[in-house]
Formats: sequence, structure tokens, C-alpha cells
Amino acid sequence: MPIDETRDFVAVRIAVLTVSDTRGLAEDRSGDALVARIEGVGHLLADRMILRDDVDAIVAQLDRWIDDAAIDCVITTGGTGVTGRDVTPEAVERVSDKMIPGFGELFRWLSYQTIGTSTVQSRACACVARGTYIFALPGSTGAVKDAWDGILKDQLDSRHRPCNFVELMPRLLER
Repeated sequence: MPIDETRDFVAVRIAVLTVSDTRGLAEDRSGDALVARIEGVGHLLADRMILRDDVDAIVAQLDRWIDDAAIDCVITTGGTGVTGRDVTPEAVERVSDKMIPGFGELFRWLSYQTIGTSTVQSRACACVARGTYIFALPGSTGAVKDAWDGILKDQLDSRHRPCNFVELMPRLLER
């Protein structure tokens, strides 16, 4: 998709949340891949955290970041599968004002190119919550790369045409 070089790049302030019962910062390869991509294109890492698969804890952290004016966007990695401990989509739904169904649909289409029908096990999703974008990605490094390289890199670039999420940010709280 085209980048309009006549437009200014707007750095987005992004918080990264890894949801995992087993990983710490030293083992968080998917979080590392996400941070490298965020900073590599000129966005700002606003915060980074790892939480266990606990829906109430995830909701509480999302609420803190949503209410923080220094954070425009939250990207989570992990907890989007179908097992009993996978609760990230439930947390996202609890804070959501508007779901963005096309994000999950497009993610699974892109993921299908890489992992075939296994993509149906992903419940990747996105929403707008009180003026903040939230994107919930699976916990694998491959999934993070698919989502960033195939969707978020362009949609979080203010120069992307014909439209992008960044240009809508000033209007997310309209009534």
C-alpha cells in the first residue's frame, strides 16, 4: 500500500503487554520482536509489562493505560488461543467501546498464508476503548511479525493511503 511521502510521520505512543503464565522479560521473544518493530519505524514505546493469564489483572492494566493520556495504543501478545487460560479477548471485550472485527479477520487471513488452517485457533482481535486502540495478538513471534508487518506497520503510519488508524485518533471520542 502506498505511503504518501508528502505527509508528516506521526509517532504513536504504544504500550506493549505480554500475557503469559510462563514467560518473564528475558524469555519474551514475541514482546521483543514487537518492541523492535515499534521503535524501528519511529514510534515510541510508552510502557511494557508482562502479566499472567488473569482476566481481571489484564482488564485493570488495560484500564490504566487507556486512562493514561501518554498512551495512544496498546498491543498485547499472548492469551488469544482457545485453552481455558487464554483470556485476553475477554479482557479486551470488557474494556471495548467498539470492536474492530476486520483486524482479526485480516490477521487470520494473513496467518493462513504462514500456518494454514491452524490460524482458526487464534482469537486475535482489536477495539477502540475510550479513545485508545487495543490490538490483541497471539503469543508466537511469527504471529507478532504477521500482524505488525502485514497490518499494523501500515495502519499505524500516518502517511499510509488511502486511510489509516492514526488520522482517526483525534476523532475517536466524538459523540
